[in-house]
Order: sequence, then C-alpha cells, then structure tokens
Amino acid sequence: MTVLSLQDASLSLSSNAGKVDILHGITLSVSAGESVGLIGPSGSGKSSLLMVMGGLEQATGGKVTALDQDLTRMDEDALARFRRNNMGVVFQSFHLIPTMTAVENIATPLELAGEVDAFDRARAELEAVGLGHRADHYPSQLSGGEQQRVALARAAAPRPRILLADEPTGNLDESTGAAIMDLLFGLRDRHGATLVMVTHAPELAARCDRVVRLRDGRIEDAA
Repeated sequence: MTVLSLQDASLSLSSNAGKVDILHGITLSVSAGESVGLIGPSGSGKSSLLMVMGGLEQATGGKVTALDQDLTRMDEDALARFRRNNMGVVFQSFHLIPTMTAVENIATPLELAGEVDAFDRARAELEAVGLGHRADHYPSQLSGGEQQRVALARAAAPRPRILLADEPTGNLDESTGAAIMDLLFGLRDRHGATLVMVTHAPELAARCDRVVRLRDGRIEDAA
C-alpha cells in the first residue's frame, strides 16, 4: 500500500531576486511501513522535499498525496488537522515549548486531539524513551539529547502512521545521535509507522530500507 506519493511535484519560492526553484518534478512513492532516507549535499532540496511531504510547504506544481488524501487541495487548517491525526514530525531543532514540562510538551498535541488519557499516554512515551524520571523538568533543564528524546516521544505519542524526521541527530554528538536513531527506529517499529528521514550521515541512511539521493532539487537516485 502506498502511503506517500508525489507526482511531478515542484516547489518555487519568491525572493528579493525573484522566483527561486527549489524542487523540480519530483515523482516518488513510499510504501506502508517503509523507511526512506533522503540524502544529498546542502541545498539539494532534502528538507524542502520532507516539508512538501508533510504539507508544511505547499507544492507549487504537481500533486502530493498522503494516505489517499490530496494535500495540494487542502488549506492550512485542513493540513494542520491532517498532520495532527496522521503524522509525527521531528526537527533538528527540538521545538519544545519552554514554559511546559517534558510531559506537558508531549501531552499537549494529545489534548488538542481530544484524547482523554493524554497525560497517561505522555508519561508512557517518556518511559519508552528512558525519561520517565524527567517528566516534570523543563526543556532548559534537559540536555540536547534529552530534549530530542522528548521531541521523539511527542511525535510518537499520537501513534502516527507517518513519521517525518529532518536531521534528527544534527545538533547532537555522535554517541547521543546514535542513541536517538535507535529510539527513532524503535518507535517506528513499535507503532508500525512509515518513516522518511533527512540526514547528512550515510551510516544513518544505510539503516533505512531505501535511500533517495537528491541534487539540485531533483532525484538523482532512488535505489
């Protein structure tokens, strides 16, 4: 079953110098339960492609489908609801709410989705990433690796069918990054989610079922 599909998708953005073409005619399908690594040099369009897959950037051409829903036809509110119900997103910068504790950061999207057991599920996800004892700590009281664990738990708590990760180890040292990757793949396996990950690290991409290489906004290889 195809979970994500891009058909001749393109992305152009406006700048002071005029229109900038970021992605050119991307055609790509991702199957249910598959893990895909997006690699390529800086500026190749990896993160932009991930954002288009998640509806965080609207494709300016072509078609983007996720779980049989046409993201290119949705407005911002519809896209936000779709992500809330179906996607977990992990960024290089952790994007935790600084005035909320770890457990509150994880529970918030669950509460917004109307889950009555939001805090119980949030604490269970914290335990799953080894941070049950840090539930009441604020982001400023956590190390970078701990903050990324909280971000992973927040992404996984709604049990999304799709996990998108943009350089999830980019701000971490090698050993901490390796531990985060173990957790990310563990969450993928535990929830049966489809994983698409941007990374500069070939050894991390090699852990994926398939690697897609981009260059200059085009797919160079999708072996």
